[in-house]
Amino acid sequence: MLTQNLEHYRSYEWQALLQKYNLIPSMSRRGNCYDNAVAESFFKTFKRECVKKQIYITREEAQSDIFYYIEMFYNSTRRHSYLGYISPNEFEKRYNEKLNMASQN
Repeated sequence: MLTQNLEHYRSYEWQALLQKYNLIPSMSRRGNCYDNAVAESFFKTFKRECVKKQIYITREEAQSDIFYYIEMFYNSTRRHSYLGYISPNEFEKRYNEKLNMASQN
């Protein structure tokens, strides 16, 4: 779990919560604001495209919707500017094809 607030990161309550859920604390280095840029970009997009103004009645409904968004849309269909405007699945497919071609030569 990443946090950028040093006092919060060191607090006893925060450490106990992390330990309770078997989470490993992580903190950006001072002056490096780009450590978490990819995750922050994903969650901004996720909130805007999937859960904003959405009210889930049950946890299962939320899990199903979120799973569908990530696995069926975000990773397989949605184009990402960082990947040259192709989906992560297409990027991975092309990458593996290049590896296979390189190993055959």
